[in-house]
Amino acid sequence: MIPRPARLASVALLALAPGSLLAQTTATLSPGQQLARGVYEQLIRINTADSATGTAPAVEAMARRFLSIGFAPSDVQILTPPGKPTQGNLVVRYRGRQPAAGKPLLLMAHMDVVPALPSDWTVPPFTLTEKDGWFYGRGTIDDKAMAAIFVANLIRARQGGWVPSREVILVLAADEETGSEDGIQWLVNNHRARIDAAYAINEGANGDLQNGRPVSLGVQAAEKVPVTFTLTVTNRGGFSGMPRADNAIYQLANGLVRLSRHTFPAQLNEITRAYFTRKAAAESTTVAAAMRTIVRNPSDPAALKILSARPNYNAMLHTTCVATQLAAGHASNALAQNATATVNCRMLPGTTVGEVERALIGVLADTAIHVSAAPRPSAGPSPVPAEMMATIERVTTQVFGEGVPVIPMMNVGATDAVFLRAVGIPTYGMSGLFTDPDDVRIHGKDERVSVKSFFQAQEFHRRLMGALAGSVPPT
Repeated sequence: MIPRPARLASVALLALAPGSLLAQTTATLSPGQQLARGVYEQLIRINTADSATGTAPAVEAMARRFLSIGFAPSDVQILTPPGKPTQGNLVVRYRGRQPAAGKPLLLMAHMDVVPALPSDWTVPPFTLTEKDGWFYGRGTIDDKAMAAIFVANLIRARQGGWVPSREVILVLAADEETGSEDGIQWLVNNHRARIDAAYAINEGANGDLQNGRPVSLGVQAAEKVPVTFTLTVTNRGGFSGMPRADNAIYQLANGLVRLSRHTFPAQLNEITRAYFTRKAAAESTTVAAAMRTIVRNPSDPAALKILSARPNYNAMLHTTCVATQLAAGHASNALAQNATATVNCRMLPGTTVGEVERALIGVLADTAIHVSAAPRPSAGPSPVPAEMMATIERVTTQVFGEGVPVIPMMNVGATDAVFLRAVGIPTYGMSGLFTDPDDVRIHGKDERVSVKSFFQAQEFHRRLMGALAGSVPPT
């Protein structure tokens, strides 16, 4: 469905009125970089949290950009779930030279962000602020950098007359942060033909910096599966002046203490095995030795102790479950009749909800705690063929220099990739952005990415798109 021109025109005014900061800094940028920065600023300025405007204004603004340079209306589609006018999804098709050359390349980014309170930030969260070599703003990393880069690169390619061998599809999706029911999941279920592809490039992995120097670039080819369990204790309650042994709060608390001491067995898959094999080259001697040992024997107790001491490596090795919310009682002078805890689990690929639920029930046996689950779809890892890895490594060297290894990895969070993998579309998460793993600000206060990294990521994706679609587009 093509958006109404009048509505698009009003939104497009955002693109025609750059702020003074943009005017001060673009003099040294190439035309393609200027465009990317302008799109970036525009997207950050639109609060796309579900609790605010949603994604509709942002996708309409991006649709206007594509229509204004000559894309056919039939190739610029805004798709909105019935009854969800704020949840806009943009699908843009960039036509190729040879439709028979194979299925398209899919570029994917999500447009929604988590909420941000201005009172919590040192800069306005919905203004792109450039300061001390950083871009600040909600969504600067997650995930409007990739959205701005994809939009700018495709527009510059079209302006330069680029015609790829393989068609390219861009999806700017809604609702990733709150479940994807109105975003990629809805598109897969209702508009599969519009987004069907040979493979997809998505968020999911950044590069790592040490002392400001790139040391590795991750390629997300698998992700853990989130599932939320509710632990509930019910009780007849009573007068707090006459406490009894069967106290709902204590029963729940005792169960949670048991859960805190439980560790799921370590498991490796083809992606995490490759991750630890390659990551060992960038680690200290002790940690590197533990990684090499764990690849040979995932049950080695000494290696597990070393690696599990680091939360990121522990999450790579184990299914994890952690209490995140508590609620109990109804009055200060009454025994609680109900006590509940929310437990968020992140399952390794191949693990079922039933297996985790049975484990929790076993841990909580004899505690009077009832366990219930709200599962999410799951999918196995995407294979990373040698040809694909060689292409990514070649582009990485071209943009970031020699000595930056490309490391397949499993994301310990959750992305939209699971819905594509579940229907047979291999999906690879790589933002091209480099961040300090000790200063992670995604979803947090003063989210930021370095200016240098943003423009390097733009060049990385320009070259990667060209390598995967047949020829490198113009800058």
